[in-house]
Amino acid sequence: MRILLVKTSSLGDVVHNLPVVSDLRHNFPEAKIDWCVEEVFADIPRLHPGVDQVIPVAVRRWRKHLGQLGSWRELRDFRRRIGEQDYDVVLDTQGLLKSALIARQARGRRCGYAAEVAREPFAARFYDATFVIPRNVHAVQRNRWLAAAAFDYHLGLPLDYGVASPELDVAACADGASVVLLTATSRDDKLWDEERWCAVGQALLERGLTPVLPAGSASERQRAERIAATLARAVVPPPLNLRQLAALLARASLTIGVDTGLVHLAAALRVPVVALYVATEPSLTGVCGTGFARNLGCSGAPPSVEEVLAVAAQALR
Repeated sequence: MRILLVKTSSLGDVVHNLPVVSDLRHNFPEAKIDWCVEEVFADIPRLHPGVDQVIPVAVRRWRKHLGQLGSWRELRDFRRRIGEQDYDVVLDTQGLLKSALIARQARGRRCGYAAEVAREPFAARFYDATFVIPRNVHAVQRNRWLAAAAFDYHLGLPLDYGVASPELDVAACADGASVVLLTATSRDDKLWDEERWCAVGQALLERGLTPVLPAGSASERQRAERIAATLARAVVPPPLNLRQLAALLARASLTIGVDTGLVHLAAALRVPVVALYVATEPSLTGVCGTGFARNLGCSGAPPSVEEVLAVAAQALR
């Protein structure tokens, strides 16, 4: 059997789809499982040994450069690559028009969410088979239920993301026990106050932990450096790719972060994680894992320093 999974973005959504690979690998041990994903997130499915081939797509980048001939050449090459293999099943767990059109480029029985439950109902027109999966369950469970329906197997396995830390040298990021503070996110309204980060970081320093504050963009680095400047021994590492970030998270004693995809990666790696919600609701897309994973706060009600430290103490015990 040959299977193609289509889950292209965003980072948290891609992480939430990893258990589908574990389920499929258990039910179809001999299957070949490919995964189509946005190029910037391609390292996430590569962390799962059950994925045979990752097929990168660059919709985000192509949209920005539609006037460039190179973008159209890349699109042509992508369509040729995804269409050259015959698949028994092409499963789109994203439910967007974008992902449905990508699934349509592949050869095989295309499966996805029914119109009444898809994130974008029109996407269902491009599937050969659709399934009604409740929308009021966590995204991880929803992905797993859709796969079980499409492949007609009983979902009796415990949750398993199936990933392990890559063997990369990130020892220079911190000496001794570390706590990773994920202070950056894609929207300003999801940020937690810097003063609160400083207070949490100081309390964790007093527990003997070294705060590590990874950051990507210039604005993210400025924020991380402002917070780190108030914390003795705090580290702001150089920009890291996803594999390096996975290695950094996996060796941490604790991760605390705002609503960003990296907190979900920490949960997948079974690192104790505390996720902070300021402008979004965690009920359907919060951190979910088999290790210590807690969601604090909600839209309009961010968690307090005291709440975060109390839960962090539980995690460290």
